[in-house]
Amino acid sequence: MTAAVQQEHPQQDRPTSRLRQLSAEVRTLEATLREGGGADKIERQHRQGKLTARERIARLCDAGTPFVEIGLLVAHDRYDGQAPAAGVVTGLAVVHGREVVVVANDATVKAGSWWPETIPKILRAQEVAMRCRIPIVYLVDSAGVNLPYQGGVFPGQYGAARIFQYNSIMRRHLRIPQLAAVMGPCVAGGAYLPALSDVIVMTKGTSFMGLGGANLVKGATGQTIDNETLGGAVTHTELSGVAHYAADDDPAAIEKLRELIDRLPPQREVATRAAADPAAAPETLYDVLPADHRMSYDMHHVLRAIVDDGALDEFQANLAKEIICADARIAGIPVGVIANQRGLIKGRAGEKPRFGGILYAESAEKVAYYIDRCDRQGIPLLFVQDVSGFMVGPEAEHEGIIRSGARFVEAMATARVPKIVLTVNHASGAGYYAMAGQGFDPDFIFSWPSGRMGVMEGESAVQAVHGPSIEKARRAGEPVPPEVQASIEEMRADYEHQLDARYAAARGFVDAIVHPEETRTVLTAALRAALQNPGPHLGAFVLPRGL
Repeated sequence: MTAAVQQEHPQQDRPTSRLRQLSAEVRTLEATLREGGGADKIERQHRQGKLTARERIARLCDAGTPFVEIGLLVAHDRYDGQAPAAGVVTGLAVVHGREVVVVANDATVKAGSWWPETIPKILRAQEVAMRCRIPIVYLVDSAGVNLPYQGGVFPGQYGAARIFQYNSIMRRHLRIPQLAAVMGPCVAGGAYLPALSDVIVMTKGTSFMGLGGANLVKGATGQTIDNETLGGAVTHTELSGVAHYAADDDPAAIEKLRELIDRLPPQREVATRAAADPAAAPETLYDVLPADHRMSYDMHHVLRAIVDDGALDEFQANLAKEIICADARIAGIPVGVIANQRGLIKGRAGEKPRFGGILYAESAEKVAYYIDRCDRQGIPLLFVQDVSGFMVGPEAEHEGIIRSGARFVEAMATARVPKIVLTVNHASGAGYYAMAGQGFDPDFIFSWPSGRMGVMEGESAVQAVHGPSIEKARRAGEPVPPEVQASIEEMRADYEHQLDARYAAARGFVDAIVHPEETRTVLTAALRAALQNPGPHLGAFVLPRGL
């Protein structure tokens, strides 16, 4: 149903809100993307005696547990729609009660070949495993590089080679279990992905692993040989010793992987109390956000539908009310919540009101101190973004907004605890950065369908670029010149397109678009995974001392 959690939730008959309409549009797109290469390609996979990538993942997951998919919308608006999910399914799964990362080639999409966007998707999945110190499972069924696009796959610092670097670091230094099942072709450089794993399972009759297939061998050496003899499951488990287990078919291979995962040492216990339902039903979140994204609402209503009992123990509740800092629990897990309050915020006696969603010097100092406190106490941080930026103007500058903002950014960037981001509305300007934007390596970053990510809103951009022309026309009592008006309309349209959460998700700026009623489920899974690593949570990974 969503890019984040694959469960069915029937829609009820309700008035259409902005968020509900956007969610419906995203669901339609997600359903199409989950079909991969389409019904005929799925049927072809079945005729070959193989399951699809999503069918394999469903068998791998514990029954009744969510699969939190990462990057479903990546590349959906490129290649004329020929690369759904960039040909690879990645995400968080639960296997024998343990959080694991899954990377599964989708052979219904161009035989599972690697598009330019496939590489960052796999790298992101590996980074999740490294940041969280949880096992990673590779379900391999790929014809290799999509040759017409090899220029975006093969070279570069973040080309395919980095996948194998991450393989090696996980294997040698981080000791993160890596398990691979070769369930179709696995050729050329791609063969190093399973080869650098701890365990390799191959399926009899349907899998092949080799640096070159039979056709390439014939052309290069003149030798005639079939793929099964060259690099099939029996060859690699009984002759070369490259693989470790031969399974009769896909279900048997998946069951072997589950067995191997079950043998791993127990995972780290996550300290929790008994979970409690939120104070408001998750479905009520659809009606919290206003029809116009610029209008105000109470962020407390959002939070009370997410955290246990709706209970928020606010930190300095009556200071800098434009930012909410609160201790709470999600599924019994302690979390420090940092959220932007919207609307016009009443000031203290004799002070001007403040604009919600804007960060002032006082709010930046408040958050910085709160982050430091959570960091000292080992409490993970949840940033709920609806931020338009930092305050500007003489008063803000004279109060030291630059210094206070830098203090906020430094505290956030250097916090050693897990950081999880949820964008519910705006994510604009330097406020987006301070609220744990992607460049600061949060452990997970999610967005509601209503999320809007950009330097500024379209109207602000119009004023920044065309303000003088608009003002000149106003003073002259004349309409804006046609060519200027056309440029304004084009800019507005461009900004609306680029501010859309689907645009961000297509480029990997967020891990997933999450629908409101799934928010608690997704955040719980993210917290449980992130807390497997006691820290520090800094960057893509941190190597242990003393190597």
